[in-house]
Amino acid sequence: MRTEKQKMLAGELYRVADPELQAELAATRAWLTRYNRAESPEERRRLLLERFGEVGARVEVRPPFFCDYGFNIRLGADVFLNYNCVILDVVDVIIGDATEIGAAVQIEFGRRIEIGRDVWIGGGAIILPGITVGDCAVIGAGSVVTRDVPQGATVAGNPARQRSTWTGGHSE
Repeated sequence: MRTEKQKMLAGELYRVADPELQAELAATRAWLTRYNRAESPEERRRLLLERFGEVGARVEVRPPFFCDYGFNIRLGADVFLNYNCVILDVVDVIIGDATEIGAAVQIEFGRRIEIGRDVWIGGGAIILPGITVGDCAVIGAGSVVTRDVPQGATVAGNPARQRSTWTGGHSE
């Protein structure tokens, strides 16, 4: 018999009221209080390393920040999350190197989300469960991303629709 946490991590239906999951949520709430009150970048980095699954070099997550568990979040190097971002991480949420996420972006839960390298996500955008965003993509502010975004694409709107594709190489 699988635990409710194992079901959650597999992206299956689970009981959020399960005592193990409630304890994890309580631990994350306590961690978030410490994180959102931390004053120095060094203290915030230490706290990210304490809770997140992976944290690359030169990551900045501006408080206030909110998440469900934290341990399912993996951030590459040079990732930037602006104020009031929400990552509901009941499954893996992977954000690639040099990705910049605007203020009040919501990354939803339920199925794995993967965001590539050098992606820019405008403020207030919502990324729905199970989405993959390709490298060098741009998501317009306020967009609701309901389907995968190809590499180099620019999408905007509700639902987000492709506006253009960039065919240049990465800036390393």
